[in-house]
Amino acid sequence: MTVLSAGGCDFLRTLAGKPTSADIEVRKQEIALAKEAAMLKARQDSILKVEKQIADSLAALDSIRIKKVMMLSPVKLGGLSGEYSLKRYYIVVGSFRSRSNAEKKLSQCAAAGYEGMVIGFRNGMNAVGIRPTDSIAEAFSALSSMKGNGICPKSAWILSNQ
Repeated sequence: MTVLSAGGCDFLRTLAGKPTSADIEVRKQEIALAKEAAMLKARQDSILKVEKQIADSLAALDSIRIKKVMMLSPVKLGGLSGEYSLKRYYIVVGSFRSRSNAEKKLSQCAAAGYEGMVIGFRNGMNAVGIRPTDSIAEAFSALSSMKGNGICPKSAWILSNQ
């Protein structure tokens, strides 16, 4: 009886081939370190992703400046005439006083496979914005590849809804 009480649970665990309290403590520390390493890796991945997005955006903005692509915000056009749930950027392929003409252009864009919407401004103009995105790099790339394709005229510009 004395041997059992002196050895305690760890003695019985060893006899049964089970891990001792020291083994369990080491395993807990290993698990905690693994979780910490995984969290650090996730943070590093997030930072790298944001750094890439920033680099892409800066490159796109530089290209926009060099190629003198027009980029306007709704504020410069008198503001939006209604409530819109807009993405940050649209390629504006036409601007019309008549809403019905804007709707016709939007129908042409939809028939060509481009997602878009008519965006009304307080100055009375109705812009047809296609290829909605939250990335300036994507907007610039789309505008560059689409210019002069029939749907996207050479005078197309980027609406920056910031």
